[in-house]
Order: sequence, then structure tokens, then C-alpha cells
Amino acid sequence: MARREKEKKRPAWGVPKQIVLLATPEGWRTSGLTKNGMLCGRLDVPINTDPQDARAAAAVMVTELARDFHDTDVEVSWDPPREPWSWTARVTLAADDEPSSPGTEG
Repeated sequence: MARREKEKKRPAWGVPKQIVLLATPEGWRTSGLTKNGMLCGRLDVPINTDPQDARAAAAVMVTELARDFHDTDVEVSWDPPREPWSWTARVTLAADDEPSSPGTEG
């Protein structure tokens, strides 16, 4: 009997629109805002990681999740920090993944 490949089921939570990165005494924490709510968790980097490296790791995490679970590429743009321990970023579809306008060749 031939095996069927399981279809990749897309998560109900959708692609993040925004992420928040927080430096806490216990380690780096992330929250992702989606159309269906928030996903929160710990960023898998050491506590003493430089903030710039933590932001890069958070961006990689979001782009890999979008690619793996939603088959789409995203770009992460960090806003200037308002607090020295908190950063926010906007997550947008990469230019390649944006639908082409009607009437244009694609």
C-alpha cells in the first residue's frame, strides 16, 4: 500500500504582524502579534547576549517560522527603542511574496 504524504497544515495563528523583544532577568522573551492573538515565548539565546544579536536572532526566528509554516518570506524592521530593555519590530511580506497588481505581468 502506498503511503500518502501528509499535507502541511498551516497554523491557525497566522503570520506575525509585529514582534516584541524584552530583556528580562531570566532571559530574552518574545511576543508575536498575529491576526488571531499573541504568541509568547523565550528566545533561545544566552541571557548575556548583546541586544543587537538578540534582535537578529528574533528576526531569524520569525522569518524561519513564516517560511516553514506559511510558505512565505517576511522582512523584519526594528523600530527605535523607547526603553533600553524593550524593542518592537514590524513584520511585512517580502517584496517577492506580495501579490502582483492587476494588469501587470508577473
